[in-house]
Amino acid sequence: ATPLALHGVVCKKDGTNVNIVIGEDPSDPVVGISDLLPHLAADQMQKPASKVIEGEDLNVCVGSIPKKGEEKDPVKAQILDLLKEKYGIEEDDFVSAEIEVVPAGKARDYGLDRSMVHGYGHDDRICAFTSLRGLLDVTGLKKTCCCILTDKEEVGSQGSTGAQSHFFQNCVAELLDKLEGYNDIAFRKAFSNSYMLSSDVTVALDPNYPSVSERNNSAFLGKGLSFAKYTGARGKSGCNDANPEFVAKVRKALDDNKVPFQTGELGRVDVGGGGTIAYILANMNMEVLDAGIPLHNMHALYEVASKADIYEAYNAYKVFLKDLK
Repeated sequence: ATPLALHGVVCKKDGTNVNIVIGEDPSDPVVGISDLLPHLAADQMQKPASKVIEGEDLNVCVGSIPKKGEEKDPVKAQILDLLKEKYGIEEDDFVSAEIEVVPAGKARDYGLDRSMVHGYGHDDRICAFTSLRGLLDVTGLKKTCCCILTDKEEVGSQGSTGAQSHFFQNCVAELLDKLEGYNDIAFRKAFSNSYMLSSDVTVALDPNYPSVSERNNSAFLGKGLSFAKYTGARGKSGCNDANPEFVAKVRKALDDNKVPFQTGELGRVDVGGGGTIAYILANMNMEVLDAGIPLHNMHALYEVASKADIYEAYNAYKVFLKDLK
């Protein structure tokens, strides 16, 4: 029942790309997924939460007016006419399209004191924003620094845009080749001599659900960027475990620059957990530490983050890039 917007691109056979944004402008229509009225939901209410709404039932309603004179799928024919008139796309063009359905509307101030930000996709837009902005704003760098933004993290980081691709390795190899001529030993040393913060959100202790977190080892809203020596499921399964020497270097750099930070794990050990892309680059002998902005409502339609944490994450990334020894 949430108002939804459409974002994406349609790639046509003639080589042109059509960008789609419907539902963000106040004058735009929105689309949605219908909800079952509680009066008829007796069977649905008996399902476990993971199956209350099943994947094949997430059909988006995009219209209801039938095309005059069209006997087969008249509503569909009317919608296709509208799309052809406004965007010049045919039904077959959807084969080579990527269109996302997301909550419509801008992020909002959250809380009567406006101390938080309410919006969809904080995981991981707030980490991508602060990481990139930190790199763009920092000056006086003495080492080569970069910000790598990857896709598909929630489904395993595979593919050409995921962290498991060879994109970053290829970039390093090409730079090395231009600088001094490529050789495999120098290539491997470049990664072994590199430091990385794996920027991904973490859970903030929620007073409505305190039992899933360990209060003495949990992040809180408003206390800064949170570091996790290790993440993983039910302890360290599938995790990266940062070296304590590297953690100490990061601590010193932030303390010397008076940037607040905190530490915490993603929930109680026996409750569940989660992973990041940290282990992928650590497998290439990089020193990697997980660094995340705490959230409430992680993976919900709208997530909540502290403005103070977003700001201090930005400061922490600048310090990491410039002052880490």
